[in-house]
Amino acid sequence: MSRILLLGGTTEAAEMARLLAVSGQSAVYSYAGRTRAPVAQPLPLRVGGFGGIEGLRHYLRRETITHVIDATHPFAAQMSRHALHACAAESVQLCSFERLPWQAGPRDRWRSVPDMEAAAAALPATPGSIFLAIGRQNLAAFAGAPQHHYLLRLVDPPTDPLPLPDAQVVLARGPFETAQDLALMSKHRITLVVAKNAGGRGAEAKIEAARQLQIPVIMIERPILTGRRIFHHADDVLGWLESTGAGAAGDHGVQDASG
Repeated sequence: MSRILLLGGTTEAAEMARLLAVSGQSAVYSYAGRTRAPVAQPLPLRVGGFGGIEGLRHYLRRETITHVIDATHPFAAQMSRHALHACAAESVQLCSFERLPWQAGPRDRWRSVPDMEAAAAALPATPGSIFLAIGRQNLAAFAGAPQHHYLLRLVDPPTDPLPLPDAQVVLARGPFETAQDLALMSKHRITLVVAKNAGGRGAEAKIEAARQLQIPVIMIERPILTGRRIFHHADDVLGWLESTGAGAAGDHGVQDASG
């Protein structure tokens, strides 16, 4: 019988979890554990890392996983890389379910950069009010530009001192509406947005707000990972599961493999 590991934490993963649950697949949903109060899912849940490639290989063997759906964030490159190597080593079927990236339009004022360090280097020398919309993992890259005021929007309050001397935190969980982000950027007199090209609808409001306010955006492009089978629509993932022998759980039901 097939058994599926869904690597999640995104809206795409939540969509796939619902579809797997409805179809009666034997599956488990894995959160990285960076959010303190993860959203409830209709599948058995495990939280936390695996312990690198070898730890993930051990988990795949122990739980007799036959298929892995990598629906992590497009910038979770390390987890995706580990899944690629572990599944290849254990002969486990793997696909990625990934949202399409945003594309700049004629009214956008984007400067594309390859990574966080390049984004920090692209900041202007003149002090400004910057909406640093990158989460909390990579803030230290911007510590070399302390002349700016930074607005941070986080899901959880920071537990450690921020590496930025002039920063204000707004706590909120997406998805966000354009009207919200128009009000937020206007209130804080934002002069520049730094964002990751995550794609999808849940975080697009800040891009549309910047477009309407004609605020420039430093857009960090996605890390490049080769050798992956990538799908952008849930139906295509379901078709892949069927074509690679992932039948429904049937009378066995969905088992809890969270350990």
